[in-house]
Amino acid sequence: IFLIIENIFCIFPLRKKCYAGEIVLITGSANGIGRQVALKLAPLGVTLVLWDIDDEGNKETSRLAQQNGANRVFVYHCDCSRREDVYEQADKVRKEVGDVTILINNAGILIGKKFCELTDEDFEKTFRINFFSQVWTCKAFLPAMVACNRGHLISTASGAGLLGLYRQSDYSASKSAVIGMMESIHSELYHGGKRGIKTTIICPYFISTRLSKGFKSAKPCLFPVYDPEYAASRIVDAIKKEKFYLIMPPAVYLLGLKIFFPRKAVLFLESYVKFPESMEEAFGQK
Repeated sequence: IFLIIENIFCIFPLRKKCYAGEIVLITGSANGIGRQVALKLAPLGVTLVLWDIDDEGNKETSRLAQQNGANRVFVYHCDCSRREDVYEQADKVRKEVGDVTILINNAGILIGKKFCELTDEDFEKTFRINFFSQVWTCKAFLPAMVACNRGHLISTASGAGLLGLYRQSDYSASKSAVIGMMESIHSELYHGGKRGIKTTIICPYFISTRLSKGFKSAKPCLFPVYDPEYAASRIVDAIKKEKFYLIMPPAVYLLGLKIFFPRKAVLFLESYVKFPESMEEAFGQK
């Protein structure tokens, strides 16, 4: 109900926000959604801070962003799965660029193994990149936002965080943890009087990036696999409108209504859209 009301209000024109001077940090910016979000934000007058372990891809994102109108772009090599690396690079950003005002946590990994095939190291790796990296970046940059009661936290979660899915026990668990953490942070900020800090949680279905290479939806009319550029335009629009949740496509809302349905109904939905078959084809042979 809340999401429906929120989207109704977003139909009406909002006061245009000026983004000039904002310092935007994007994790996982070397390709996919991270790169496309950077390119969408570039013409808005923001300072871009790009974090990734892929140095060449990150440099290319920087070059394209400058072509798109970005005046200031800073590139950093950062392994977001390592806490020490995150805090070290965060200190560099504060000294060399300034306090981050918009944090976009986008870095992620999807292994695609069944539960019993996943090693302990697989689970740890998934959680370090998908969940703990967001813990550490929020710990690093949120205090400065709280001090001035101004900022925006954007977290890329997933539709899989709303419901455990086939071959995604580690991925679904990590994204569910992100959703829970961000909702808690939002509650703390709101009740603590820090309402100038906004939070946005992104819950998409599959997007055609390296993360989900090879996945094809058997029911594209219901669960389409979005192009990264289109997904990025939706994400930037959600940031501008300061939406609390962005769930896409609309059918993913059904996953969030799981408490109203028996588990067999959810399993039937998975079977209807042939999700297990699609996952087997994409990840079963890797």
